[in-house]
Amino acid sequence: MKVLANDGIAQSGIAALENGGFSVITTKVAQEQLVSYINKNEIDALLVRSATKVRKDIIDNCPTLKLIGRGGVGMDNIDVDYAIEKGLQVINTPGASSESVAELVFAHLFGGVRYLYDSNRIMPLDGDSKFKALKKAYAKGIELRGKTLGVIGFGRIGQATAKIALGVGMKVIYFDPFLEETTIEVPFFDGQLVSFPLESSSKDEVLKMSDFITVHVPAQKEYVIGKKEFESMKDGVGIINAARGGVLDEVALVDALDQNKVSFAALDVYESEPNPEIKILMHPQISLTPHIGAATKEAQERIGIELANKIITLLK
Repeated sequence: MKVLANDGIAQSGIAALENGGFSVITTKVAQEQLVSYINKNEIDALLVRSATKVRKDIIDNCPTLKLIGRGGVGMDNIDVDYAIEKGLQVINTPGASSESVAELVFAHLFGGVRYLYDSNRIMPLDGDSKFKALKKAYAKGIELRGKTLGVIGFGRIGQATAKIALGVGMKVIYFDPFLEETTIEVPFFDGQLVSFPLESSSKDEVLKMSDFITVHVPAQKEYVIGKKEFESMKDGVGIINAARGGVLDEVALVDALDQNKVSFAALDVYESEPNPEIKILMHPQISLTPHIGAATKEAQERIGIELANKIITLLK
């Protein structure tokens, strides 16, 4: 049986699939050529990340296809319900990259409170001639310890982010209409485990009480954070979106930054991805990464193995 990993797969996943009797193809096929390639090569399983889209045209016109796999959490690039209706298996790896995304959120948070997003841009230009001025400009950082992190969406990634926040010494509040209460267990290197019972607050409470806000929700039809939500936040709040482009209104974000309502923002995903708006890319108060939340070696290894195990179970 043949597997096309069109957006790539870790070597661990390739090895596991090959050991399970599958042939793995990692050729990158252009979107418009996928139907032809799948049919010509009689592909049984198509694996994608966020780049390749699996819509009705592929589902309807590829009779050999039995399974669609998404290496990651969100499946908005796949017509999931339609595929299942047509008899295809659809799988993803919801837990494999949670810690990686959470660590990226905190990379942005630490960078934000110490102005690293800006100083890393300016130092190569003016560090040799304006060192003292820059030292003064970036000397008003704050600590995360003791601050309140608001998490909107408290699934696997939201909870993984909360674990880091609690370990850093932050207070965590969250809003999730599907999870009224839960217990977060924070593990330490020596086997110790500390438990924190948490209850969902209202969205309005999270907006008003948080020093920093991070969003962890699937793709939505409407903004989760827009002009109204920015107006409810504390002055000087920091906000991070490492979830999906379109859950945060970027026009409203730029306005909030320019009005000093928001002190800094961090984006790993974008409304117009893969072509982010110039106003976003050039804004001096936005920390930027190119959708790399799950892009760690460890996460990709976990994703590859989990996909392989699910494919072997379902198709063998």
